[in-house]
Amino acid sequence: MTRRFLFVLGSSRSDGNTELLARRAAEQLPENVEQQWIDLAAHPLPDFEDLRHDSDHVRPTRGNVALLLDATLAATDVVIVSPLYWYSVSAHVKRYLDYWSGWLRTPGVDFKATMAGRTLWGVTALAHEEQEVADPLVGTLSNSAAYLRMRFGGVLLGNGSKPGDVLGDAEALARAKTFFAQDAPLARFPYETD
Repeated sequence: MTRRFLFVLGSSRSDGNTELLARRAAEQLPENVEQQWIDLAAHPLPDFEDLRHDSDHVRPTRGNVALLLDATLAATDVVIVSPLYWYSVSAHVKRYLDYWSGWLRTPGVDFKATMAGRTLWGVTALAHEEQEVADPLVGTLSNSAAYLRMRFGGVLLGNGSKPGDVLGDAEALARAKTFFAQDAPLARFPYETD
């Protein structure tokens, strides 16, 4: 399968630090790797309604839910591009991940089996010197990948508050050059052992 990256932009503003860092990392991908960028602020999802125990699940055929489902299923690599908001992913991204729960039960999709073996990545910018404050965001993505038996490439962290600040983070920009080149291991829950 040809590699196809889906970049899911979860910021409330365009061209923010997180997006700038993600674009720097994406510039390093080979030319034959397809890229699709979807801005969740420009393609908002309605509030997620949990229908797990209902029987009327249908595959969406139009609108932003259908766009994101189709793009997610087509991707070999899903990159969550979310600023660190209150120590976790943004509300836009959380809503997108909530939809994964519904897609698990969508007829004809077989979401869990389809996503197994694919790779989940994260990119975030934070306005904090100690990167450990991003651990809840990293855990959200890592555990989501583990549940679906995806690979997890980790999270590219950058520092920045005001627009453009991340471009002054030399360490983050250096990591961006090789971030997507690394081998992503199979994600595991913290309680799992080898």
